[in-house]
Amino acid sequence: MSSTRRSSLAIETPEGVVFSYELATPAARALAWLVDAAASGAAAAVTGRASELLGLLSKDWAQAVSLLLFFVVSIGYGIVFEWRWRGQTLGKRLFGLRVVDAQGLRLRLQQIVLRNLMRVIDILPVAYLVGGLACLLSRNCQRLGDQAANTVVARERAWDDPEIERLAPARYNSLLAWPRLAARLRTVASPEAVRIALQAVAQRGGYDPLARVELFGSLADYFRPLAAFPPAALEGLSDEEFVRSVLGAIFVPAPGGAIRGRP
Repeated sequence: MSSTRRSSLAIETPEGVVFSYELATPAARALAWLVDAAASGAAAAVTGRASELLGLLSKDWAQAVSLLLFFVVSIGYGIVFEWRWRGQTLGKRLFGLRVVDAQGLRLRLQQIVLRNLMRVIDILPVAYLVGGLACLLSRNCQRLGDQAANTVVARERAWDDPEIERLAPARYNSLLAWPRLAARLRTVASPEAVRIALQAVAQRGGYDPLARVELFGSLADYFRPLAAFPPAALEGLSDEEFVRSVLGAIFVPAPGGAIRGRP
């Protein structure tokens, strides 16, 4: 069955935008896990020292508390980092991996909690044997926790350099008058959202008018809270013009003509 395993996962949004994730290989996931295991193990060791004080009163209580702290830290480590870093832990960030929803939707806290709680099964009997076999047998390289939470682990890709003249609005891009806010967009905007916006702009002429309005409205709703541009910068911009201005700000030409965006 491993011969049918996919190397990428294509997702089509309701508006007709198709984008794909390059799926992480079992080897890449194993390397990321080794880093995370070391980090969470170190944290568990520090907290475990606190339970040693209970050993003065009861060795049984000390062992029970130590085991509980190890479970809380090892499971909580993944939950906290994947929620705060939008699907990444220290190991995943080091190897350029990210947990994403298998349908291309926004990753929810419930999914993160579920996939991390399922580690107690995936890790059995030792060194993630169950989870590793599940990845090898799954078409989308999903361990049991991913299958239960409907998530996949994907490689982060560099943003392709777009044709900036196609993205920038025909008139003056008012967002560029606020360079600090434009720089914030380049820092906090997710690669997935930018990729969808790029494809939406490139294919905008092929959408049904109502779907086009809804798509750019959703994209604008995502980008607006990321950087609080003053009303004067947004005055007169439709949702589509705003999204095109956002892309123009993200991929603003640097001195010398190079495209300046996220690596």
